[in-house]
Amino acid sequence: MNSFIFDMSTYVSFFFSLFALINPIGMIPIFMSMTNSQSEIERNQTNFTTNIAVTFILFFSLLFGSVVLDLFNISLSSFRIAGGMLIISLAFAMVNGKLISNIKKDINKNRNKNVTGNIAVVPLAMPLIAGPGAISSTIIWSTHYSSWVNILGCTITIIIFSCFCWCLFKISPLIVEIIGENGINVMTRIMGLLLMAIGVELIILGLKSIFLGYI
Repeated sequence: MNSFIFDMSTYVSFFFSLFALINPIGMIPIFMSMTNSQSEIERNQTNFTTNIAVTFILFFSLLFGSVVLDLFNISLSSFRIAGGMLIISLAFAMVNGKLISNIKKDINKNRNKNVTGNIAVVPLAMPLIAGPGAISSTIIWSTHYSSWVNILGCTITIIIFSCFCWCLFKISPLIVEIIGENGINVMTRIMGLLLMAIGVELIILGLKSIFLGYI
C-alpha cells in the first residue's frame, strides 16, 4: 500500500513538473494567436494533432532517453545539471515576461515572411509545448524511475497531461475572455517561480551525485 502511495505521488509530481515546464495556460494566447485565421473546425483539428504529437514526443523521450544518454556517454548527473540550468533559464524568461513576448515576435516575423503550412506539429507541438525543457525533464524522470511499472505510469501521466492541454486549448477563447491577458501573465510568472525551484533541485541533485555519490 505504501509503495502504491509513493508511486502515485511520483506521477503527480511528474504531472505538475510538466505543467510548470510547459505552462499550458501561458500557451493559450500563443495558440489563439497562431490559429486566429482558422475556422473552429480547423482549430479543433490543430489542437488534436498538436497534443497527439506532444504525446508521442514525450513518450519517445521517456522510452529512449536513457539510450540516448548512454549512446553519447553522458552521465545522469551531468544531464541533471544541464537540464536544471536550461529550466532555470526558461524560468527567468517566464518571470520577466519575455518568454511569451519573444514567441509572439517570432510568430509575427513568420507572418511577415508569409510562412505557411501545418503549424500543429511545428512549431506548436515542438518546440513550443514539448520543448527542450520538457524533453530534458522527461529523460531525467525516465532514468531515475526506470522500471517498466514506472515507465507505464509516466506514460499514462503524459497521456492525461496531453488530454488536459487539449481541454484547455479547446476552451481557450472562454479562458481568455474570463481571466484576460493580465491573468495569463500572472499565472506565467507563478509557473516561472515554480520552474526555477525545479531547476535548482535538479542542479543540487546532480552536484550531490557527483561529489557525494548520491543517487
